[in-house]
Amino acid sequence: MEPPLDDSAATVQRLMDQYTEIARLAGGLAHEIKNPLSTIRLNMELLAEDLGESETPAARRALKRVDVVRRECQRLQSLLDDFLSFAKVRRLQLEPTDLNHQIEDVLEFFAPEAREAGVEVVRYLDPDLPHVMLDREAFRQALLNLIINAKQAMPDGGQLVVRTAAERDVVVVYLIDSGVGMDDRTASRMFEAFYSTKPSGSGLGLPTTQKIIAAHGGRIGVQSEVGHGTQFTIELPVPARLVGKET
Repeated sequence: MEPPLDDSAATVQRLMDQYTEIARLAGGLAHEIKNPLSTIRLNMELLAEDLGESETPAARRALKRVDVVRRECQRLQSLLDDFLSFAKVRRLQLEPTDLNHQIEDVLEFFAPEAREAGVEVVRYLDPDLPHVMLDREAFRQALLNLIINAKQAMPDGGQLVVRTAAERDVVVVYLIDSGVGMDDRTASRMFEAFYSTKPSGSGLGLPTTQKIIAAHGGRIGVQSEVGHGTQFTIELPVPARLVGKET
């Protein structure tokens, strides 16, 4: 029989149980909202097609209102998707992974968007980097969130430096952009859920990234200065048995 929990441990366990239940209910609610939202979006599309066939002033005014509803539906859809991604709790499928290869794969995917935005991507990837344990899908999402955030910080184009290095028992990923930067207050709050400086942002991209990195046993930090760009730093542990394999 397990020993009884003391008062503080029992309180912590009760709070954890309550949080888990709230997260489950919130996730279920978000899923339920998506169903009628999809119906609304579909009917707005059909209504827009019907109104588009008419050239009367009343029809044009109605079509503008329909377009507003369609945009708001899309915004809600994006918010729900971001929330479900943030709230989703799943077991990571960790596998020994070549981190440089994973980064190259993400940057290759991002390349067309980078060219369109006028962003030059510079790579400094340590060829002797040891393997780390990654859930490739989850880490890909986290890295893309950071890269997209960097692109948005460079509305007139710029440079994104991606560097990897091995430091003792961790590998480090540096993402350095030449964007607009942030003040200290913004940088200190950017991992808070629903905090965003963008009018259309959900404020969940970076908190989701932090959760993913933490689930890998890693850490993420940020340094920034207004007008001088931003540096994100990701540290991921290298398990001892993998360190042994690399040496």
